[in-house]
Amino acid sequence: MANTQSALKNIRKNRTNYLRNRSASSKLKTLEKNFLSAVEKKDKDASQLSAKNLISALDKATKSNLVHPNKVARKKARCASLIASL
Repeated sequence: MANTQSALKNIRKNRTNYLRNRSASSKLKTLEKNFLSAVEKKDKDASQLSAKNLISALDKATKSNLVHPNKVARKKARCASLIASL
Protein backbone atom coordinates (compact mmCIF):
# COMPACT_ATOMS: atom_id res chain seq x y z
CA MET A 1 0.00 0.00 0.00
CA ALA A 2 1.14 3.52 -0.75
CA ASN A 3 2.60 5.58 2.08
CA THR A 4 2.44 9.13 0.79
CA GLN A 5 -0.41 11.34 -0.40
CA SER A 6 1.20 11.72 -3.82
CA ALA A 7 1.46 7.94 -4.20
CA LEU A 8 -2.22 7.59 -3.31
CA LYS A 9 -3.11 10.24 -5.86
CA ASN A 10 -1.02 8.47 -8.50
CA ILE A 11 -2.93 5.26 -7.84
CA ARG A 12 -6.23 7.07 -8.38
CA LYS A 13 -4.90 8.83 -11.46
CA ASN A 14 -3.53 5.63 -12.98
CA ARG A 15 -6.86 3.86 -12.52
CA THR A 16 -8.74 6.70 -14.20
CA ASN A 17 -6.32 6.79 -17.13
CA TYR A 18 -6.40 3.01 -17.43
CA LEU A 19 -10.18 2.97 -17.71
CA ARG A 20 -10.19 5.84 -20.21
CA ASN A 21 -7.54 4.16 -22.37
CA ARG A 22 -9.32 0.81 -22.24
CA SER A 23 -12.54 2.42 -23.37
CA ALA A 24 -10.81 4.12 -26.28
CA SER A 25 -9.03 0.90 -27.28
CA SER A 26 -12.30 -1.00 -27.22
CA LYS A 27 -13.92 1.67 -29.40
CA LEU A 28 -11.08 1.36 -31.93
CA LYS A 29 -11.48 -2.41 -32.11
CA THR A 30 -15.24 -2.08 -32.60
CA LEU A 31 -14.83 0.50 -35.37
CA GLU A 32 -12.26 -1.67 -37.12
CA LYS A 33 -14.54 -4.70 -36.88
CA ASN A 34 -17.43 -2.66 -38.35
CA PHE A 35 -15.21 -1.50 -41.21
CA LEU A 36 -13.99 -5.00 -42.02
CA SER A 37 -17.52 -6.41 -41.98
CA ALA A 38 -18.67 -3.66 -44.38
CA VAL A 39 -15.77 -4.47 -46.70
CA GLU A 40 -16.59 -8.17 -46.50
CA LYS A 41 -20.16 -7.43 -47.57
CA LYS A 42 -18.74 -5.35 -50.45
CA ASP A 43 -20.87 -2.36 -49.46
CA LYS A 44 -18.86 0.59 -50.76
CA ASP A 45 -20.88 3.38 -49.11
CA ALA A 46 -20.91 1.73 -45.70
CA SER A 47 -17.21 0.91 -46.06
CA GLN A 48 -16.32 4.52 -46.78
CA LEU A 49 -18.37 5.78 -43.84
CA SER A 50 -16.85 3.18 -41.53
CA ALA A 51 -13.36 4.01 -42.76
CA LYS A 52 -13.95 7.70 -42.13
CA ASN A 53 -15.04 6.98 -38.55
CA LEU A 54 -12.15 4.58 -37.96
CA ILE A 55 -9.52 6.94 -39.32
CA SER A 56 -10.87 9.82 -37.26
CA ALA A 57 -10.77 7.71 -34.09
CA LEU A 58 -7.26 6.48 -34.90
CA ASP A 59 -5.99 10.03 -35.37
CA LYS A 60 -7.50 11.06 -32.04
CA ALA A 61 -5.91 8.05 -30.35
CA THR A 62 -2.52 9.00 -31.81
CA LYS A 63 -2.92 12.56 -30.60
CA SER A 64 -3.35 11.32 -27.04
CA ASN A 65 -0.45 8.83 -27.37
CA LEU A 66 -2.75 5.84 -27.00
CA VAL A 67 -1.64 4.24 -30.27
CA HIS A 68 1.76 4.45 -31.98
CA PRO A 69 1.78 6.69 -35.08
CA ASN A 70 3.24 3.94 -37.29
CA LYS A 71 0.42 1.59 -36.35
CA VAL A 72 -2.11 4.26 -37.26
CA ALA A 73 -0.38 4.88 -40.59
CA ARG A 74 -0.44 1.15 -41.33
CA LYS A 75 -4.15 0.83 -40.50
CA LYS A 76 -5.05 3.92 -42.55
CA ALA A 77 -3.15 2.54 -45.54
CA ARG A 78 -4.93 -0.78 -45.16
CA CYS A 79 -8.30 1.00 -45.09
CA ALA A 80 -7.46 2.88 -48.26
CA SER A 81 -6.31 -0.24 -50.10
CA LEU A 82 -9.39 -2.23 -49.04
CA ILE A 83 -11.72 0.54 -50.19
CA ALA A 84 -9.85 0.82 -53.48
CA SER A 85 -10.25 -2.92 -54.04
CA LEU A 86 -14.07 -2.67 -53.89
